[in-house]
Order: sequence, then structure tokens, then C-alpha cells
Amino acid sequence: MPFDVGRVRGLIPAVGDGWAHLDSAVGMLTPEQVTLVVSTVMRAPVSATGGVFPASRRAEVIEDAARQSMADLVGADPRGVVLGPGAEVMLRRLAEALSETWNLGDEIVLTRLDDCANVTPWLHCAQARGVEVRWAEIEIDNCELPSWQFRELVGHPTRLVAITAASATVGTCPDVAAVAKLAREHGALTVVDASMATPFEPQDIDTLGADVMALSATAWGGPPVGALVFRNPALLDRLPSCSLENDARGPHRLELGPHSYPLLAGLIASVDHLAGLDTTATGTRRERVLASMSAVQLHQSGLLAELLLELSALRGVTVVGNPERRVPLLSFTHSDVKANDIAEHLAQRAVCAFADAGDQGVLAQLGSSEVGGVVRIGLAHYTTRGEIDALVTAVSQLG
Repeated sequence: MPFDVGRVRGLIPAVGDGWAHLDSAVGMLTPEQVTLVVSTVMRAPVSATGGVFPASRRAEVIEDAARQSMADLVGADPRGVVLGPGAEVMLRRLAEALSETWNLGDEIVLTRLDDCANVTPWLHCAQARGVEVRWAEIEIDNCELPSWQFRELVGHPTRLVAITAASATVGTCPDVAAVAKLAREHGALTVVDASMATPFEPQDIDTLGADVMALSATAWGGPPVGALVFRNPALLDRLPSCSLENDARGPHRLELGPHSYPLLAGLIASVDHLAGLDTTATGTRRERVLASMSAVQLHQSGLLAELLLELSALRGVTVVGNPERRVPLLSFTHSDVKANDIAEHLAQRAVCAFADAGDQGVLAQLGSSEVGGVVRIGLAHYTTRGEIDALVTAVSQLG
């Protein structure tokens, strides 16, 4: 049965505002079931964990269920799920904890493809500890991140490799599994920012070989909650704790302060939403997530192919990069019009897209700021062919 995008749109109230929402690179629109659950829990008696009364027990149930939902999403053990306010914050917290175990002479490997969230925290900690940073470079013409170069970059002094599962700006999906295998052979940890890959394709922490995955629920329409998922939960008790509780164990060692239980309830609902995108999917939630995300991936690959073909055929338009494997996120430029003006032009035609100055991350490596920046486009579970037509028509009117 074909992916029913009409049914999915009916689950998300905001898509009825008359705009073409092609801005998923910064997060998707929120499903009704997420907002309903959050508001319901906000009205319910929910306290902190650790008590013997119902409101406290309710908090414990929500917290445990939230960890299980993240585990089901990526095929992990819920005992290895750390919850927090966002992937960016969680990655910084992880970097500060791991860097306490680094010494002079150690090295870490970062990539030019990664967004700032999985680069800046590691850079700051490396500088503070006197640890050398080695860089994996992209291929300028297609924005690929070749895995062969890691054979030269990763060695016995390497303590960590930080790599993205998908670029939010050019869509590239590097061969994380190959990189993680190499890192593991040299005793290094692999931290994968999977925030922008998870909304578009099935994820499995064992297949990736990641030691830690970073996730951001806003990427798939969930609440502002992030998670670090450890493949081996025992690693958490070997890390320096940042908790305010002296006896914190497991995930609590990297969690600060009380959770927002309404948002955790919304997190659970958002994973249930993903599991229900394909109405033919059956089995456990994990099995339904895999089936639904496979259906999403197939549906969006067709839309993306059409979009890339039609944009590339327009006069003056250049799509940035041409990676062999990618998620439906892209950036483009126009030879005669700067990115800010393009975004304004699109907004006047009810198309949501962001202009990016191109002075950070992979775009800076490509020199995008020198051509007036780029326009960033992202498809979503609710994107239709009509919205792509609206974008292409609007861009064709430029110049």
C-alpha cells in the first residue's frame, strides 16, 4: 500500500495554514497527539520521582516510558538512555564528561560535515585539555565524506570520533558503520549525531556501531527534548557524573535537575506517531517504527528525486553537493539572487524556507558565504507533490 501522505497531514493541525512547509531542516510540525498528551499531563497531578504517592509514581512511569520510547526508536537498551533538554545541550554535557578522562597526547577526530552541535563542544574540551583535533574533510564537488580517510586519521592515540549520520544542510549520509568499526579497532568511542537522520530513515544503534547516539525530538515533530543513547549502558557508570545527586547511577549521572514530565509524555507520543505512519505496520513498537520509517524513506526518495531534477533544470539554480546517499535535506543557490532575497520571494508565495549565510559548518568549507549564502529546503512526512511544485514554480520566477 502506498504511503498515505493525506492521512499523515490530517494528524498535524498546522499543515492547514495554507503554507508549503519545506523547513524541516530545523524541525517538523507537531502532531495533534503530541500536543494533546503534553496538555493532558500538564493538567494531571505529576510530582518528582522518589515518592510513594500517586503523583510521584506517575512521574516514574512517564520517565521509564520515555527511556523505552527512545530505545525502541533506535534498537537500544532503555537503561542506556539519557534524557535532557535538547541534543545540543546533551552533546555539550557528554563532551565535558568524556574530556575529563583525556590526557596530553590524546587525539579526537571531527568532521567538516558535522553541524556545530557535534563539533563545538568537542573543540572547546579539546582545547581545554590540550588534546589534538584531527579533521575528516569533505569532497567539495559532491559533499561526500569519504570513509577511507579515517584510516589515516584514527590511531591508538584517538579517544573519540564524532560524526553525523546525516547533514542538515546538504543531506549527506556518510558511512558511519565503517568509521565506527575502525574507531572500535583502535579503542576509540564513536559519538553519532543522529538528529537529522532519525526522522527520515530507520535507525539501529548496533548496525551503526555507534557507542553513543544523540537525538533531538523536534526533528520529527516531538517536543524540545533530546537524548543520548548509549549502546553499552555500563559505560555511563564509568563516566564522571555531572548530576547534583552524589549517588546518581546510570543515565542519571548525565541528567541535571528535574525533568519536564509533560514534555517526556509528548516524547513518548511522538515516537508512537512515527510508529503509526504506516497503517499496515504490525508487531511491537520497535517493529512498527522500522516498518513506518522504511515506508517514509521510500516515499520521500521519490519526492526528493523529482525535486532535485526540477531544481537543477532551472536557469541559475545550483543544488549544493550531490552525495550518493542522502536524506531529503538540501541547499541551493541562484546565480543572480542572494539567499535572503530568495527566501523573501518564497515567503511572498507561501513557501517556508530558510536563508543561511553559509559561514558555518560544511557551508563555510564550500565558500557559500561568498555567493550570498544558500536557501535550505527540507521535506517532511507530510510533504506533498503540490508543495514541491509550489517551490519549483516560485524559484523559476526569480531573476
